[in-house]
Amino acid sequence: MTQLPAILAILLGGVAIAIQAPVNGALGRSLGAVLPAATVSFGVGFVLLFGLSLVGNGSAYGRLASVPWWQWLGGAVGAYYVWSVVWGVSSIGVVTAMAALILGQMTGALVLDALGAFGLPVQPISLTRVLAVALVAGGVVMSRL
Repeated sequence: MTQLPAILAILLGGVAIAIQAPVNGALGRSLGAVLPAATVSFGVGFVLLFGLSLVGNGSAYGRLASVPWWQWLGGAVGAYYVWSVVWGVSSIGVVTAMAALILGQMTGALVLDALGAFGLPVQPISLTRVLAVALVAGGVVMSRL
């Protein structure tokens, strides 16, 4: 199964997100403000990724001026994600925060796939895919019972 390494990497990424949520929430409580906590989180991530990328392929930065404007949005939506989790996790808990996060991801992914947005291959909306999203929505509700 050639997809197994990618699935495992993403699975571990999900675990990392679950860990990141309470750690960043605690940082927000320690600082008494969520925006500085999100900024620190992004700053640490930036330093780590920048250092690793310089070792790996730092010459890629020379092409930044030629990329389409919308490709810069990844950092902006990532910043919103980090802020929203830092802000929300302490009031709704990690399980509900992660369930809501996954519901948002799946809902957005359903639309992006159907549109073939950002150069993705079109994946039509199907009953099975809608049911998968609905099951996650049920998980959000159940996590609050």
